[in-house]
Amino acid sequence: MEKLLIVGCGDVARRALPELLRRYRVSALVRALDPSLVSAGAELVEGDLDRAETLAVLPAGASRIAHFAPPAEGGRRDVRTRALLAALEHAARRGEMLPQRFVYLSTSGVYGDCGGARVDETRAPFPQTERAARRLDAERALLEWGGRLGIETVVLRVPGIYAADRLPLERLRRGVPALRAEDDVYSNHIHADDLAAAVVAALEREAPPGVYNVSDDSEIRMGDWFDLVAVRRGLPRPPRIARAEAADLIPAAQLSFMSESRRLVNRRMKEALGVRLRYPTVADGVPFMAAVEKAA
Repeated sequence: MEKLLIVGCGDVARRALPELLRRYRVSALVRALDPSLVSAGAELVEGDLDRAETLAVLPAGASRIAHFAPPAEGGRRDVRTRALLAALEHAARRGEMLPQRFVYLSTSGVYGDCGGARVDETRAPFPQTERAARRLDAERALLEWGGRLGIETVVLRVPGIYAADRLPLERLRRGVPALRAEDDVYSNHIHADDLAAAVVAALEREAPPGVYNVSDDSEIRMGDWFDLVAVRRGLPRPPRIARAEAADLIPAAQLSFMSESRRLVNRRMKEALGVRLRYPTVADGVPFMAAVEKAA
C-alpha cells in the first residue's frame, strides 16, 4: 500500500480521511498530537510549517502528498509552502524518495474580479488581495518545483466551502447587510464532502496533473446565498444596501469577498477527475433547520 502524507489536518482533510485510509498508509504532519487522528488510523508526525527546523522529521517514502495547510497571514508569499518544499528537497539529498504526486488546495480568489464572467482554468490569474496573492505564490512555487523534479502536481482552486456546520450563521444573526441585486456579485461554492471527494480523485494516478476549478454547478449571487441560508435555518434575511453604503456597514474582510464576481466552470473537474457531485448546487447542500436538528 502506498504512503500518503497529509499536511494540514483540518475539516476537509478529516472528511477525506476514511477513504484515504482505505487506499493509503496515511501519515499526517501536525503541530500537536491529536488522539482522534490516531484512533482514526493515521500516523502522526509533529512539525510546524512556521518553524523550518521542525520539518526534518518529515516521514520518508510518501509517494503522495496532500497539502491542505493555508498560508500564514501577511505578505504576498507563502513561506509555509516554500518551507515544505525546501524540507522535501533536503530529504531527497539525504537519499529519501520524493513524492510522485502532490495535490495542493488553493483558492479561486487567484482569478480576482472577473465581472461575473464564466471562468475556466485557462484564465490568467489576477489576485486582488494579499490573501489570494499568497495562494498564487504557492501555486507557482509548486508547479515550478514539480516541473523541475518530475513530480505530478495538481492544484485545486477552491471557492467558498460550506457544510451544515460551515454556514454564515453568525453573520446572519448579527444582521450584516448584503448588496442589493443591482450591485451584487456572483459567488461560488463547494460542499466540504464534495471537496474531500475531489482531493481523493486528484491523488489517483489516472488523474491528469494541472489546475482544476473545484466548484459546484450553482450560479448564485451572494445576497441570494445569504437568503437561502437564512430561510433554511429560520433566521431573518439580511438587509440589502447599495455598494456605496457598504464600506461603512460591512467589515473590510467580508467586504473584500463582495468586490469580486465570477462564475467558475467546473467541466474539467468532472471530465478529467471524474468527480460526481453529491451536492450539485447549494440548494441541494444547505439543509433545512429541522434536518440539522434531527442529525444532531
